[in-house]
Amino acid sequence: MYIKQNISLKPYNTFGIDVLAKFFISISSINELKQVLALKEHPNKLILGGGSNILLTKDFEGLVIHINLKGIETISENDDFVTIKASAGENWHEFVLWCLDNDFGGLENLSLIPGNVGTAPIQNIGAYGVELKDTFVSCEAISLETKTLKTFTKTHCDFGYRNSIFKQHAKGKYVLTSVTFILSKKNHKLRINYGAIASQLEAMHITQPTIQDVSKAVITIRESKLPNPEEIGNGGSFFKNPVISKSNFSTLLQNFPDIPSYPVSEDEVKIPAGWLIEKAGFKGKQFGDYGVHKNQALVLVNYGNAKGSDLLNLSKLIQKTVKRLFDISIEAEVNIL
Repeated sequence: MYIKQNISLKPYNTFGIDVLAKFFISISSINELKQVLALKEHPNKLILGGGSNILLTKDFEGLVIHINLKGIETISENDDFVTIKASAGENWHEFVLWCLDNDFGGLENLSLIPGNVGTAPIQNIGAYGVELKDTFVSCEAISLETKTLKTFTKTHCDFGYRNSIFKQHAKGKYVLTSVTFILSKKNHKLRINYGAIASQLEAMHITQPTIQDVSKAVITIRESKLPNPEEIGNGGSFFKNPVISKSNFSTLLQNFPDIPSYPVSEDEVKIPAGWLIEKAGFKGKQFGDYGVHKNQALVLVNYGNAKGSDLLNLSKLIQKTVKRLFDISIEAEVNIL
């Protein structure tokens, strides 16, 4: 077990923010993880996975534990379904591609989402009408208090929109080590009527799409809208889409007749945060080394050597402006440290 000192976290976060970890270790086994978590000489610990959903605003004075657990295994299967367990350190998109290579369906709409498998359940990642919870069976996590492994079922996880138990009363209490999914082996149920998937498939001249075709369509759409973190630092969607009451929506329609919405329940609708931010005048706006992406107003970007505090202050300005213009509060989807 080798703990390094004064390590830059720039390679470990997709925003590319250059802050230092006073102590750093990358772990590749559960036993090693238990040992590191038990270190009393390092009481201040930060768990870091793919670094895709975190904005680092300052140096970390404690121990950063990088989760590098690898492995994908088949737990069970029958003629129709297969249960797959993936370790927390597996790259999410590469895991989705592995499933598609094996013709396992259910995750194709979640292609190209940045991050690792272990962080996916924390915010119940979702895209194009599909959420992680749709194929989720369970996850395993180590308790920071007892250092024992616990299994969380879907019911235990209390999934909501970009939300779970791990962002609520279990926040900061567990380290996820693996996630188990149930996926289809045949008669795949395609979700192509959300967003631009259907029109993209049409542009690709595909009339009878496979799960692989849906994935390619999603990748094409995402690449046209979202910057590659390896080229421009970003954390994907910075804000959640707000959910408001239908009565509030009716009031908004009077002043903004073109405001888009998606039904959530009989009494609520979801408003695209990107539309609100664009209407507020931030889309494509650049402030030196940072700004809002030109193709997707939901994405805050680091064009070079921006500080985490720069992006944090920009996010607060956006929130304040949207609240003033629309009387809607938008929450950050990204975790801020």
